Amino acid sequence: MGIATTSGLHFLAQADLSDAFSVIGGSRFIVGLTMLIHMFWAEMFVGFALAAPVLQAWGARTGSPRMDRLAHSLARFNVLTFSTGATFAVLFVVLLVGLYPRVTTSLFTHFFYAVAIAMLSMLLALWGMYSYYYKWDRYSVLNKKRHIALGTTMGVFIWVWMVIMTGIDTYMVTGGPGVKPLSGSTIENFGTAIQGIFNPMFTELVLHRTFANLSWPAFAVAAWASFMYVRSKTAEDRAFYDWSSSVGLTWGVGFLMLQPLVGFTIVYALKLSQPANPTSPAAGGAYERLTSGDTSNLLLINLILVVVLVVLSNAAMYFGAERHPDHAGRVPIRFFGLVAAVAGIYSISPLADFPYGSPLFFLRYIALLVMVLATLGAFITYLRGRLRFRYGSPGRSYRIVLMAAGVVAAVIALNMGFMKSNSRVPYTVYNQPGYTVQPSPPPTGFGR
Repeated sequence: MGIATTSGLHFLAQADLSDAFSVIGGSRFIVGLTMLIHMFWAEMFVGFALAAPVLQAWGARTGSPRMDRLAHSLARFNVLTFSTGATFAVLFVVLLVGLYPRVTTSLFTHFFYAVAIAMLSMLLALWGMYSYYYKWDRYSVLNKKRHIALGTTMGVFIWVWMVIMTGIDTYMVTGGPGVKPLSGSTIENFGTAIQGIFNPMFTELVLHRTFANLSWPAFAVAAWASFMYVRSKTAEDRAFYDWSSSVGLTWGVGFLMLQPLVGFTIVYALKLSQPANPTSPAAGGAYERLTSGDTSNLLLINLILVVVLVVLSNAAMYFGAERHPDHAGRVPIRFFGLVAAVAGIYSISPLADFPYGSPLFFLRYIALLVMVLATLGAFITYLRGRLRFRYGSPGRSYRIVLMAAGVVAAVIALNMGFMKSNSRVPYTVYNQPGYTVQPSPPPTGFGR
């Protein structure tokens, strides 16, 4: 029995598993799908972990029991769904080890100390999460400050984990120009790991992911609250879910307006950091792969989805302004929403595709800026009106728009990761020929 088991493990270690999934899309498809499912839950976990203690502190300051209830709901969601996201994370690592053993080993040894800190942060975040949730009934009443501090540890340490993972991710996208390449032979020292983390595009993507993890989960809250409103049996519950949908909308739109601005800095940093391409120098670096290769279609799709989300957000604020007893603010919100829609549609239209170097080429970026500023005008008008909103009976159009916005926001978040990862193809770690992702070697012949 022992000999058979040992032989089986030896065969598994020597087998090339990359062909095992060819029937269902290949190894890249399976690994990518697993990671996207994990990210769906992980992004909501990070967003809710950051938001729950803030909402509770806000509720303690204003005396709002609804804030406390919403914060408890977010913490409960994290506790109930953490195992789902963690399961797909473990499956992702198993697939990486089995399908891409060389690059996985090299990344683990190169970033050994950074990964160790990330895992310690994860453990501390879990300690904070479970302590925060299971001590809610006692601490939230008898010692609210200590309870909020427990929730804060959950948010801070999961954010540290996200930052370190982002550093490794951006290293793979940019190839870490100017820093030591992967070797996989020995565990690198702490300084090498930190140097690899702080690579071009790191700071910009950390900001982008932080804002994104606070934006799209907020739209998820708004969509969830709109759905739960329909199922509510009491007037108190209906008022709570109506109020929660408004909180999710304002929270989501507030961080959504920052995304195009930070996204521009990401692309610009990627352009400045592009290394030479050993396969084909004329093809340029990862920036060209993102903007003019196959990934450019994903970039356009994401821009279209962002415009759709902005339009839906303005529509939701317009319909939500019905809660005001005098319907005040609907006229300016409608005006700002129309301006945002026209500017957004122009930015994705063929009119914005003038050749580079033409004075009109930059109108696309000006149009996006106009879209953001118009949405800001609608956002401020909506916030001012919220002071007098009467919650409990939102219109059907408002609920439908919010549920649609939640779906679009989730698709954008997942497509962002898909687009970014594809920008480095055929490399696993860009510009490092020893690490590629294609089933067969690239034309130059260097290995996997």
